[in-house]
Amino acid sequence: MSWTHSPDSHIPEQQYYSSMDIHPSPSKPINALSPSVSAAREPKLQLPSTTDPPGPQNPPKQLVWLIFGATGHMGRSLVKTALCRNDLVAAVGRTFENSPESMKKLEEEHENCLGLLCDVRARETVKKVIDRTIERFGRIDIVANCAGYGVIGACEDQDEYEIRDQFETNFTGTLNMIQLSLPHFRERRSGRYLIFSSTSGALGVPGLGPYCASKYAVEGLMESMLYEVDNFNIKGTLVEPGHMRRDDVGDLVSHTAAMASNEHNLASPLPLYGHFFVKQPSEPYNTPTAPAAHARRMLMWLGDKQPASAVKAAHLVWQLGHCSYPPLRLVLGTYAVESIRDRLKCIIEEIEDWKYLSFPVGDQPGSSTGKDKPSTESRDKQDREMTT
Repeated sequence: MSWTHSPDSHIPEQQYYSSMDIHPSPSKPINALSPSVSAAREPKLQLPSTTDPPGPQNPPKQLVWLIFGATGHMGRSLVKTALCRNDLVAAVGRTFENSPESMKKLEEEHENCLGLLCDVRARETVKKVIDRTIERFGRIDIVANCAGYGVIGACEDQDEYEIRDQFETNFTGTLNMIQLSLPHFRERRSGRYLIFSSTSGALGVPGLGPYCASKYAVEGLMESMLYEVDNFNIKGTLVEPGHMRRDDVGDLVSHTAAMASNEHNLASPLPLYGHFFVKQPSEPYNTPTAPAAHARRMLMWLGDKQPASAVKAAHLVWQLGHCSYPPLRLVLGTYAVESIRDRLKCIIEEIEDWKYLSFPVGDQPGSSTGKDKPSTESRDKQDREMTT
């Protein structure tokens, strides 16, 4: 499937990567500024030449990244990758997870890094983060959103607060970032958005209904917005990863990371499941084979052994920031590729199954009602022909 912003835009078709699924976990934490260690673990995956990726033909320039959700395992890997390659990074932690002291320590450890705190649901805090980044580095080149929150549970079991919280974090938070940074990008006639969506933004997952809905909303927002800002040379990509494992534990870990060693600790789902809250199912859905428990069963089965590598994903996302022609979507991991491909195949098959249906056009105002109007007999004949 392909998609472009406009007939004249040079945006390549949707990209898929599945070979990132085989990557050994490191035996010890890795310092983000250690070139020797970084070179030894340099992922080999590269974006296709149609994107004009960073390399000898397109030497990477030093860019300024504003990364929301920087202390989650995907955001942490992206921050480290950008710092390793001499980019400037404003790493934004969560006000309800990280302390100002921890973000200050981050600045002391990495001279090219600015540590900030933000609640993406609060528009004024997003504005302060953007202003602080511009004040420190003079500009913003890339806004990356790795922040997200979901509740695992049946749609019927999730209350209004939980549903609103997911939409305010995933959708409204993304909208706040875009609306408040677009004036800066338009003024510079340059800018890029790298928004982490999910396979849940492309297909429905039992047990993640409201979360999927919030990701669908993000995808619709991005597609529409990129049409609107194409003339300002502003580009963007929706990153759709599959299950990402925590294979880069290190100095950007939040205070909850110490609990990550607790194998299958359901009492504290954040270290094990990322930023998901596992809700106790109600009686109708509390059966071993209930479809609504699919997401919970899958995450418990995977534990921290997710097949896709956050390190390799971060490397590819860094390339997205530096390439000339990014795709609208980047699907990462075998699970994501196969799931989304099957979903699109089902949609195409359903369209083909039902395309024979047609609806007659009503009489237009001012049209003649005599000889030009088809007879009932001729309309019935047309209907019979279409159904055979």
